[in-house]
Amino acid sequence: MDLATGSGDLALSIERACPQCQVTGADFCEPMLRRAREKGLRRTVVADALHLSFLDSSFDAVTVAFGLRNMESWPGALREMARVLNPGGHLLVLDFSLPPPPLRGPYRFYLHHILPVIAGLVTCEKSAYQYLGDSIERFPAGPAMTSLIEECGFTSAICTPLTGGIVSLYTAEKRANSQFPGEPIF
Repeated sequence: MDLATGSGDLALSIERACPQCQVTGADFCEPMLRRAREKGLRRTVVADALHLSFLDSSFDAVTVAFGLRNMESWPGALREMARVLNPGGHLLVLDFSLPPPPLRGPYRFYLHHILPVIAGLVTCEKSAYQYLGDSIERFPAGPAMTSLIEECGFTSAICTPLTGGIVSLYTAEKRANSQFPGEPIF
């Protein structure tokens, strides 16, 4: 399952890379799912990440790219992801983070002072880009995020910084003793 799939770009990339997989794109926004279907994503479900409508242990992997940071409860969403994963199933979270020094200072200046102005001129949505910087600042990163992931039913959480640490990829496995009752739906 690709959670917070939006227009389905990641889900479609996974389908192309793994044609034997059945990928489900889940998002709370039906218009975005409609766009994903127009682009070719066959399996979509309207779903709230904090209350997923899937049975326990329904998926072998859950991905979420640039979506967890915007969810109302990071622990709540991570626990729901653990619930719908098979024991030993894989979690992949891709999201923005703050890079380490010496890039951190210039990046924060760009994030809070340059990006909102330029993006605001182009999109007329300056507040959305002010929110982006604030949400990145609040979002746990590195060891804080791997600890949170492990507290929510996962093991072997790893953070891989990308693009100099501006983006981080978190991977983990569902703990075997976190199994929930229920039958997979797919």
